[in-house]
Amino acid sequence: MPFEKTMPSKPSKKLETFANPNPERDYHVHIEIPEFTCLCPLTGQPDFATLILDYIPDRKNVELKSLKMYMWSYRNEGAFHEAVTNKILDDLAAATKPRFMRLTAKWYVRGGIFTNVVAEHHKKGWQPAPHIELAQFDQQSNTR
Repeated sequence: MPFEKTMPSKPSKKLETFANPNPERDYHVHIEIPEFTCLCPLTGQPDFATLILDYIPDRKNVELKSLKMYMWSYRNEGAFHEAVTNKILDDLAAATKPRFMRLTAKWYVRGGIFTNVVAEHHKKGWQPAPHIELAQFDQQSNTR
């Protein structure tokens, strides 16, 4: 009798969300996805990237299991780096409607060329809080 195993999960384009537990505050969510793959639309060869998602949620956050299944759904799809980076950002922004979102795609070297694609979404009217630079404390010399 052959061993049959069903996959407990499958790739999906459905992005699930959950209610932001602190919508009164701007806070930064940083997610790294080091194993993203899709296919080169010209050669069919795999393209590999590390995706870095940074966002400030408004009312919704992206649920991580659904994000993993969503990223997996691109594994056998052909797409140019620029197109797939912008498509992913558009889908994530549509699902979560964040105050701010940035997706950085760091594509692995191909033919001696590295490609980085950065795409951003800004909620209309949202302004970031001013940046605060904190002094670094040197523990050895007890100075700043």
